[in-house]
Amino acid sequence: MKLIIPMAGRGTRVRPHSHVTPKPLLPVCGKSMVERIVDMFSSVLPRPITDGVFVLGPDFGPDVRKSLTSICTKHGAKAHFAVQDMALGTAHAVACAGDQLEGEGIVVFADTLFYMNPGVDLTEADVVAWVKHVDDPSAYGVAVREGDRIVRLVEKPQVLISTEALIGIYYVKDLKVLKKAIQHLFDNKITGVGNEYQLTDAFDLLLKEGKVFKTASVTEWLDCGNIPALSDTTSFILKHEGHTATGVGTVVHPPVYLGPGATLEGGEVGPNVSIEAGASIKNSIISNTIVFDNARISDSTLSSSLVGKNATVRSFSGKVNIGDHSEVSG
Repeated sequence: MKLIIPMAGRGTRVRPHSHVTPKPLLPVCGKSMVERIVDMFSSVLPRPITDGVFVLGPDFGPDVRKSLTSICTKHGAKAHFAVQDMALGTAHAVACAGDQLEGEGIVVFADTLFYMNPGVDLTEADVVAWVKHVDDPSAYGVAVREGDRIVRLVEKPQVLISTEALIGIYYVKDLKVLKKAIQHLFDNKITGVGNEYQLTDAFDLLLKEGKVFKTASVTEWLDCGNIPALSDTTSFILKHEGHTATGVGTVVHPPVYLGPGATLEGGEVGPNVSIEAGASIKNSIISNTIVFDNARISDSTLSSSLVGKNATVRSFSGKVNIGDHSEVSG
């Protein structure tokens, strides 16, 4: 089983935190988004993941590949890398996986997190599309069903034809068949929303060929696409995983995640605070805040804030959103 993960985007809506680190590698309570995705599929699929195929941006450095290789190695899988030089749509991103598009696999886009129950049924279907009910599907692709089978896939419908939103996760029994359908889009210059090559259009071709499509559900679908969504998702995971922490003379209001080597001294921390590895919080009052690796906060009161890697906040009161290696003082 292959895991195909397009992740070439720079995540502009979560800047400044994605200036250096690609969004899928930003940590959420100790694990990057992409690691959480790999962990989830490793725990719910009926067959083990053998290969992780990551479609990267052209400016992603060797540290990114090293991190992704480590994630795969943990699960006994081999890491493969491809590059998407230009953003020409979701179908184009998948096509960049090239020769890795063979055999069975899961295609999943690394911009949301999710929970699902184990024992996913992949039988009697050429494609399984994961869906989630939404009240307004106009911003999503949707699946139109008759019984338990999908009969149409429509990208961002402007009339209400289904409330089952496609969440960017697909099982494909034969990736070569999908590759051929995407090539048909290229050869005939069939573009969709945004004048880009859309993966839903490639799947729609397979539907018209008589391929059997079914749906699967997630129990939670968590957006990480912008700063407020990343904060909300972090709060959800903090509560869902039951994180708590201790510090020297610190009052802690769970949930609080404290990463390896991170320290609390004095002050009051929580609720809904994620403090990544190596960070230090001293004599401060912190709530509803994400503190990235090796940040330093002292003598401050912060709420609804994000503090980047190796950033420093001193004697400041209020709300901040600062990137890596930045400094704020009161």
